Amino acid sequence: MNTATTTGEAQIRDSAGYAKRKWTLGILSIALIIIGLDITVLNVAIPTLQNSLNASASGLQWIINAYILVFAGVLLTMGSLGDRFGRRLAFQTGLVIFGLASVGAAFSESTTQLIIARAGQGIGGALIMPSTLSVIVDVFPREERAKAIGIWAGVAAIGIPGGMIAGGWLLENFFWGSVFLLNVPVVLVALVGSVFLVPESRDKNAKTTDIVGALISMAALSLLIYTIIEAPAQGWLAAVTIGGFASSLAFGALFVWYELRREHPMVDLRLFLNARLSASVGAIGIAFMAMLGMMFMLTQFLQFVQGYSPLDTG
Repeated sequence: MNTATTTGEAQIRDSAGYAKRKWTLGILSIALIIIGLDITVLNVAIPTLQNSLNASASGLQWIINAYILVFAGVLLTMGSLGDRFGRRLAFQTGLVIFGLASVGAAFSESTTQLIIARAGQGIGGALIMPSTLSVIVDVFPREERAKAIGIWAGVAAIGIPGGMIAGGWLLENFFWGSVFLLNVPVVLVALVGSVFLVPESRDKNAKTTDIVGALISMAALSLLIYTIIEAPAQGWLAAVTIGGFASSLAFGALFVWYELRREHPMVDLRLFLNARLSASVGAIGIAFMAMLGMMFMLTQFLQFVQGYSPLDTG
């Protein structure tokens, strides 16, 4: 009798815990949609931005790339900070930064303001993404974890194609800043939900944060992207272009040298001695560069040349 009662109580507790975990996963996944959405949402807005902000070709590329560049550059560092100081705190801080940056982007009056706001979104996104995955690993038991991560990744993927469709519809019905204000209600829902459904956790054995490594890698990436964007206007063989590539290469070499000598590096570069891993990472990188480059060019072709509406383009 006592055994049956104990078993029944355990099942009830587990059922209640599973229900709460599902809601937690829902909040984390909803927040992640805006990360993918903001990678592509501006592609259909390029003609509108060009007219509204008098943006140059290089300015448009910076508006698109500032978000991804900052996001990728500080992602590992922000994940490390979340492990040390609290994943829920990192998640909520990221949501606040992302929401404020979205409002700033929506009401930007110049290309420079919009680029800065997009960079702010990148910082917020870099706090959100790793913290959501860490919370999932912490909340879900091993037997449920793979399914939860699969749902998390699947929902995140919705944002990439969904960004262009949502952006196209908003541009046809509202002003261009609405593509950023779309993030605000999602941020508010996730922020309120996180207070009740996302438990605080941290890694007691978290390593020190490699701030210097992050800064060096950001310098290398920024110089590379800047040079590629400005090269068509400056000339591919111009001194400033060659100097930009050389500086990027120098910072890249410095990053490798620095990381190989750290006890707790931002990236363990020795992992890339594995040929399969290196080939996989390289293939994924090439695929994403091709996909995002195609989106950037194709959306302009469809609207400027073919005369498609933003929604049809999306």
